[in-house]
Amino acid sequence: MAYAVIQMRRFARQYKKLNDKTAKDVDEAVVKISKNPLIGERKKGDLSNLLVFKFKSNNQLHLSGYSIDDGLRLIYLDSIGPHENFYRDIKR
Repeated sequence: MAYAVIQMRRFARQYKKLNDKTAKDVDEAVVKISKNPLIGERKKGDLSNLLVFKFKSNNQLHLSGYSIDDGLRLIYLDSIGPHENFYRDIKR
């Protein structure tokens, strides 16, 4: 059974700014994440509660940061964007 997905405020703001092609690729990535929440790579240190799923869109690497609540079977989509400055921005 797939997990339910909730968009956090940061994710929603970033998603709204994406072009149509990238938004479609993000939607496909979210479907993959909801079917298998452990598909992402768990981060260490300050971002230890974050998992990151990497995918390509328009020949550019994009990352989707999310966290999981296994008890409620929820996935919280925290951030989306190109690799450049992704981790710096998410630490804020």
